[in-house]
Amino acid sequence: MNSEELTTWELLRETLESGDEQQLRAVVADLPTAEATQALLHLDQAEQKDILVALKPEDAADLIEEYPEQPAIDLIESLSANEAASILGEVESDVQADFLQEIDEDDVDAILANMEPHVAADARALAKYDADTAGGLMHPHVFHFSTESRVSDVLDQFVSGAEDFERYRGHHPYVVDPSGRLVGVISLRNLLLSARNRQLTEIMTAPISVKASATIDQVEDIFDEEEFLGLPVVDDDGLLIGAISRATLADELRDRADIEQLKRQGIVEDELRSMPLGVRSKRRLSWLSVNILLNIMAASVIAMYEDTLSAVIALAVFLPIVSDMSGCSGNQAVAVSMRELTLGVIKPNEFLRVWRKEAGVGVINGLALGLLLGTAAWMWKGNPYLGMVVGAALAMNTVVAVSIGGCVPLLLKFFGTDPAVASGPILTTITDMVGFFLVLSMAALAMPLLI
Repeated sequence: MNSEELTTWELLRETLESGDEQQLRAVVADLPTAEATQALLHLDQAEQKDILVALKPEDAADLIEEYPEQPAIDLIESLSANEAASILGEVESDVQADFLQEIDEDDVDAILANMEPHVAADARALAKYDADTAGGLMHPHVFHFSTESRVSDVLDQFVSGAEDFERYRGHHPYVVDPSGRLVGVISLRNLLLSARNRQLTEIMTAPISVKASATIDQVEDIFDEEEFLGLPVVDDDGLLIGAISRATLADELRDRADIEQLKRQGIVEDELRSMPLGVRSKRRLSWLSVNILLNIMAASVIAMYEDTLSAVIALAVFLPIVSDMSGCSGNQAVAVSMRELTLGVIKPNEFLRVWRKEAGVGVINGLALGLLLGTAAWMWKGNPYLGMVVGAALAMNTVVAVSIGGCVPLLLKFFGTDPAVASGPILTTITDMVGFFLVLSMAALAMPLLI
């Protein structure tokens, strides 16, 4: 098979097996970074490792920054401390800190020991911030000047420090006092229209900043309100310690959305098919084995009322409708609680307040949905009592579902469990069990009227 017939990943594998590192580097250099990353992810971890080690550190860093988080961490941990240090030393500081927070502590110490001292210092400083805060998202290199600086100093920096300016990601220049406190920001328009000898303090405006402890959602709110390219980050004393670019925030929000979606589907950690079979199977089974037990519990309710179901077979049509509609209502409540927890609008111990709010919505929506389903059942079978049973069951189960959906995320958060992973299965199991019980128990009581 000639090279024109090979897929990109097959070409990488063939070049790697040839042992020609120069050719391997040339092949990777000819590929767009995203395409090269996709090709690497088709290979097994040993092959990925060999390719990264063969590349120049800066090229390997470009690839590792495009990786999903968990596969990237697994790959870095497979490298020697020196190899990992040479690659991580080239990635952006905020990404570097994210990696180091997830790697085993002993490995981190070994990697940092092999880095340039100033690079290691930056990494240690950023790694102390949680990944889901402004401090964990910021870039530590900030385009800043002292209160004594003039317009000419900034313009000269633009001209002579192109490489540094790229590192600052095009942020507006910030002004700090002698102690390092942020006191102003310079708009590029004011900068270009001002005389070169004017002091920056004469043309600066009051800055909008965010503390390092701020949540990502708080950062997002500011970017939504202001058309900033970057947002300065300060510590509790007001000292300028970094900046967050709009592009970095957008990447983070996209990654969070992807992770949340995977969690709701039972993929708790990043999974790729190039991972070892045993690892992938174990991760999925940890979720599926719990789910099968929960489903058995829900099915046991039906088994208890087998005679009722046999006598009124029409109930079998409405059982999944009651459970599914209640589940949808509950999932809406889960989504609201997750959002409010993220924004800090509610605290994990506010169960009673959340329950009262959700119960009110549940009563109104339950009555409306129950009336619709009950009417449909009545019209289908011509039996108003069947409509009353399934309609009442849906109405009551909707109240239960929104109550559970609103409060379970708080309860899980209170006990330190990830709500995104566990809320769904708990909600589904409870709404199924309660829904089945309500339909079948009320049907059993009203059996003479249904037959």
